[in-house]
Amino acid sequence: MRSGVIAQKVGMTRIYNDAGEHVPVTVLRMENCQVVAQRTQEKNGYTAVQLGVGLAKVKNTAKPLRGQFAQASVEPKAKVAEFRVSPENMLDVGAEITVEHFVPGQKVDVTGTSVGKGFQGVMKRYNFGGGRATHGNSVSHRAHGSTGQRQDPGKVFKGKKMAGHMGSTRVTTQNVEVVSTDTDRGLILVRGAVPGSKGAWILVRDAVKSPLPDNAPKPAAVRAAAKAEAAQEAPATEGAE
Repeated sequence: MRSGVIAQKVGMTRIYNDAGEHVPVTVLRMENCQVVAQRTQEKNGYTAVQLGVGLAKVKNTAKPLRGQFAQASVEPKAKVAEFRVSPENMLDVGAEITVEHFVPGQKVDVTGTSVGKGFQGVMKRYNFGGGRATHGNSVSHRAHGSTGQRQDPGKVFKGKKMAGHMGSTRVTTQNVEVVSTDTDRGLILVRGAVPGSKGAWILVRDAVKSPLPDNAPKPAAVRAAAKAEAAQEAPATEGAE
């Protein structure tokens, strides 16, 4: 089990394949997605990595999070999420995951918060057919009709489909195809729509119902932490002097 990533939804566009057919895609941007903490079996009882993405102002970051980011030697992040990983796919703190983590043609599961629709009736919320337009019907054209039974059971069961708040819920779309990636701009193009509005944070994981491609990097496509690179460059500089 590999780590997922946190990306930001830019919007939708379309690209053309080799056959000249246009493919609708959603553009996801990864910006400085780094490992900020580890969860180990010995200390926490499970193995996982905590990722942070984007940049947040220090004054808008809670003090406990500031200490956590300082301990990991990373800048404050705008979004933090945790991904379960197998022990052999554990990542070092400070490592940055790049878009090469996913390969074209791979299937992924994407999770986001759906667009809020406010308070809606049952025809829009659940695709009810509605009542008759004429023949004595005067005020029940879009009503949901009866909600209960008779004296027995004498109540409305929980979960009954009725009018109410629609949207703004956590939605996961499975088996979404990765069409291509743009390393220079940090973009992931996935086929079709993705839940969430423009600018929303999206969680992208390997699909649980599709096999992982053989050419997918393990444990992840990472860019080494800056402090690790600096530590490697320092002895070389001292030896040259």
